[in-house]
Amino acid sequence: MVKRVAIIGAGVSGLTSIKCCLDEGLEPSCFERSDDIGGLWRFTEDVEDGRPSLYKSMVSNTCKEMSAFTDFPYPEDFPVFVSNSQVLEYLRMYAKHFGLLKHIQFKTTVISVRKCPDFSATGQWAIITESNGKQESSVFDAVMVCIGYLSDPSLPLESFPGIETFQGEYFHSRYYKHPDVFEGKRVLVIGMGNSGVDIAVEASRVAKKVMISTGRGAWVISRVFDNGYPWDMVFLTRFMNVIRNSLPGPITTWLVAHRTSQWFDHANYGLIPKERDVIREPVLNDDLPGCIITGKITIKPSLKEIKENSVIFQNSPTEEPVDIIVFATGYKFSFPFLEESVVKVEKKQASLYKYIFPPHLEKPTLAVIGLIKPFGAVMPVVEIQARWVTRVFKGLCQLPPVSTMVEEINETKKNKIRWFGLSYDEILKTDCLVYIDELASLIGTKPNVLALLLKDPVLAMKIFFGPCTAYQYRLTGPGKWNGARHAILTQWDRTVKPTRTRIVEEPPNFCFNLLKLISLFALFAAIFLGFK
Repeated sequence: MVKRVAIIGAGVSGLTSIKCCLDEGLEPSCFERSDDIGGLWRFTEDVEDGRPSLYKSMVSNTCKEMSAFTDFPYPEDFPVFVSNSQVLEYLRMYAKHFGLLKHIQFKTTVISVRKCPDFSATGQWAIITESNGKQESSVFDAVMVCIGYLSDPSLPLESFPGIETFQGEYFHSRYYKHPDVFEGKRVLVIGMGNSGVDIAVEASRVAKKVMISTGRGAWVISRVFDNGYPWDMVFLTRFMNVIRNSLPGPITTWLVAHRTSQWFDHANYGLIPKERDVIREPVLNDDLPGCIITGKITIKPSLKEIKENSVIFQNSPTEEPVDIIVFATGYKFSFPFLEESVVKVEKKQASLYKYIFPPHLEKPTLAVIGLIKPFGAVMPVVEIQARWVTRVFKGLCQLPPVSTMVEEINETKKNKIRWFGLSYDEILKTDCLVYIDELASLIGTKPNVLALLLKDPVLAMKIFFGPCTAYQYRLTGPGKWNGARHAILTQWDRTVKPTRTRIVEEPPNFCFNLLKLISLFALFAAIFLGFK
């Protein structure tokens, strides 16, 4: 029977895994190679081997209500989109509130994770760790791997002819910290993900010239969506998801493109995606269109050649002088402490059931948490993964037969264009609402909207038409939280509180509606007179 669980990493995934183990009565031991919690969200001036790195100005792309853990809302006075330091502060509060720190061994690196000789009977793992130069071996009943995928930069220099002749400076976006490195320079950013665009926008404030090279393009959206509300609280609702997943794929992608282009015409800005039948992760940036229209940033096609002090782009004979090249070319991932027979990584993917379990293990006692790119916030996704995993460890949830798991994994790897709903350009990318609901159904925590409509219609309407915040998965079933209903009903209050810092007396409803009616009549009158 599983009791002792080893957790590798004390970032977002590791912290919620500790808590989920404690909730199920398990005994977690977390090994963290650095001296603090936070993983990606802990800023350091130096880039540390084996852990993620971020730049000083990084702000979350998902709002605080959509990013919160299921039973621990962000403080109401935190801004709607929080900085990396505020995310770290939230994680510290979470760890303190649930007593997680005492289960973490800092400055401890996991060297190897191997099956015990009697694994087929016990499911146990022998783990070798190193701390202060000394190695130690321990046996655990189960393992949760929570190291993420943002530590090993992908830098395919062989794909850029002439890079060996370049006399300027070049580096991967992982090593960027502050914009002063670009002062007075001519900068080229290769790649158009969120980090690349953030870096280009920051560089444009101090650099002489900034260019972004992209072969695929991207949809760019603002954090500020309809009526000034956060994009994800408007976009990620059950009602909208039902509509998106009920329509044929081409119509769904057209609607997304149409909605995105309402802010600005992506074709006119050189940004429109090359492949529009699949969805790339959208770029969340409030400043990019303004930088392009004022000439501070220029969008360029793929690179053709790099010379000593300049570059040549595809379909352009002109050389563009460049001083610094930033490769925002993503990351690759691996599990150096695991044998390939347990988890094999190839072509930027791993064969994992539900992105979590290796299917061929005799006992399901090893799980990977957080190896997924949801279209939405990460925290609720990794938490629901950890909740399901700990219940599988305890035998309260069962995995299907190996053949069924392998069949689903192989089907996922094909990454086919779907007939209905959205299709994604990478296997690791997924619809976060559909995925969370799927795991919640396996646990028994997915809210039943129809049943709620009879019992609590106000709450049911909030759940179906409102933002799909993670508190919904604490309303019922294992781990039910008594504060979940209140958290859902007050989520908009916590959203608008930090922005309503100047109180303005709103007009009475009658006068306001009368004003709208008069405006409508004036509009019709103007149209009528215009055609006379």
